[in-house]
Amino acid sequence: MPLFGTDGVRGLANGPLTADLALSLAQATAVVLGQGRTAEARRAAGKRLTAVVARDPRVSGEFLSAAVEAGLASSGVDVYDAGVLPTPATAFLIADMDADFGVMVSASHNPAPDNGIKIFARGGVKLPDIVEQRIESAMSGPKLLPTGAEVGRIRRFADAEDRYVVHLLGSLPYRLNGLHVVLDCAHGAASGVSPETFRDAGARVTVIGADPDGLNINDGVGSTHLDVLAKAVVAHGADVGIAHDGDADRCLAVDARGDVVDGDQIMAILALSMKQRGMLEDDTLVATVMSNLGLHRAMDAHGIRVETTAVGDRYVLERMTQGGFSLGGEQSGHVIMSRYATTGDGLLTGLHVVAEMARTGKTLAELASVMTVYPQVLINVRDVDRSRVGDEIVQDAVARHTAELGLSGRVLLRPSGTEEMVRVMVEAGSEDDARRHAEALADVVRERLAL
Repeated sequence: MPLFGTDGVRGLANGPLTADLALSLAQATAVVLGQGRTAEARRAAGKRLTAVVARDPRVSGEFLSAAVEAGLASSGVDVYDAGVLPTPATAFLIADMDADFGVMVSASHNPAPDNGIKIFARGGVKLPDIVEQRIESAMSGPKLLPTGAEVGRIRRFADAEDRYVVHLLGSLPYRLNGLHVVLDCAHGAASGVSPETFRDAGARVTVIGADPDGLNINDGVGSTHLDVLAKAVVAHGADVGIAHDGDADRCLAVDARGDVVDGDQIMAILALSMKQRGMLEDDTLVATVMSNLGLHRAMDAHGIRVETTAVGDRYVLERMTQGGFSLGGEQSGHVIMSRYATTGDGLLTGLHVVAEMARTGKTLAELASVMTVYPQVLINVRDVDRSRVGDEIVQDAVARHTAELGLSGRVLLRPSGTEEMVRVMVEAGSEDDARRHAEALADVVRERLAL
């Protein structure tokens, strides 16, 4: 199996993800990302390579970030230690500091025993697959290992959080005065910075899930446990609830009635707002194949084109960069606003959703009603040969069910990227129809592709 997955290197801390691995990975990163014209020009000008390192508050992040910083400094890279901050803050700070690259130690929405290492290139952008492969290869090659004055230094990045907050507030078109927001910070990286920012933006803030102890990250709170937020919003009579995950690169919301507003609905709200304000580049939204049919219908009704990509915010960003588009994201709540960020940013997204409530005077439920959410059923068919998903009989079944659904639904078969599994997703006008078609297709996949 390759070391890098869809979002960096991830695994059980002190299982596959050890301090030794983190050290070696950091040294290899310095070798690979320390090359190129820009890096050579810096050296020629007498400047040293620099990197920003941050982490979420899970306990293993302490020794893993220390190992990453040791690996970088031993390779001659000066390190700015930003402490506990969200992943999008790390990406922003890399660009803001004109650093050569950066590292975020986090396992996002995973439970506390897991951890991960995400590497960003200059400008705060995620690495393409080919660069990740080069870093993995470099782990078994020679290290830089300078001596004396050429060894890197590690410094505390004292104003990292303040820089990020100023950036977020500067992006807002409207203040949040008069709105009561409940924030669920998942006991994660946003626990300090998110409440501060929303208050500075003018909102009245009630906070839950903001007492990290290193072991409780994502534990019954955050974007993967929205029932807790929904109850809090209703109990406090708040206008809106905003939920982050452990590293705060995603945002889901809850309206005043306690109903969930997912990433597709959030993108619909932002796309319409940006189009009205002349900020939606080429009137185009980038989404993944998993986005709800209702999003496509709503955007079409308002003259907005939807471009689709494979699942993963890196693919969304890649298409946005290619086309120069300004908004994209995933149903899961990874939303990218390229005018202000190079990755999904849960704080930025949440602030702009609430700002649209302030601008229009509408409730979140009213804003979200622009989109009808079609019932969506997903069945994971395990222990099948994912490489044969193009089987003729399977594809005939897909075509037949697609024809039966007509304009009222959609069928998607997607092989897993890591397991012998095929995901069968069906959308339809009713939950019963979606489940009936999905189960029938799953039976065909199970029969035809059995290992």
